[in-house]
Amino acid sequence: MNKQDFFAHETAVIDEGCSIGRGTKIWHFSHIMPNCIIGQKCNIGQNVVVSPEVVLGNNVKVQNNVSIYTGVTCEDDVFLGPSMVFTNVINPRSGVNRRGQYDKTIVKKGVSIGANATIVCGITLGEYAFIGAGTVVIKDVPAYGLVVGNPAKQIGWMSEFGQRLIFNETNKAKCEESGDWYQLEEGRVTKI
Repeated sequence: MNKQDFFAHETAVIDEGCSIGRGTKIWHFSHIMPNCIIGQKCNIGQNVVVSPEVVLGNNVKVQNNVSIYTGVTCEDDVFLGPSMVFTNVINPRSGVNRRGQYDKTIVKKGVSIGANATIVCGITLGEYAFIGAGTVVIKDVPAYGLVVGNPAKQIGWMSEFGQRLIFNETNKAKCEESGDWYQLEEGRVTKI
């Protein structure tokens, strides 16, 4: 770890044994724990905890007051909204030590998770899924899926640019921002 390759505010705590990529910024009162991997050009907001063995890809944006617990992997270009929550044990008890039993949570490329959302451990959020603010996600979300509510309910699809996709009679949709086209077949969306 070469501290000249990234910026860390003087109040940030960075433990030994972690890897932090070039161009990453770590802000006030954040704690980066041992053996985690943070990619290039990430932004770690104020009061963030990145627990041991967490993996963050490149260009991950972590807003203020987020705890990313052991067992979480975020691929490239993930957005974690303010005060969103990950869990890593499905049945926690204060008097029962379940270290080493952490469930894996995979957040695929391009996922956006809104403010105050809760992601229950052991699931996968598909590429470019969009999790609305305050949503409680208890099962996998498909690629490009838009989910809201408690528990999360899929209400539509989103483009890679974060625009709602409206499919026509041939099950094709155009992102109005990028001009990209998408196909809906058998409950799955792909970019065409």
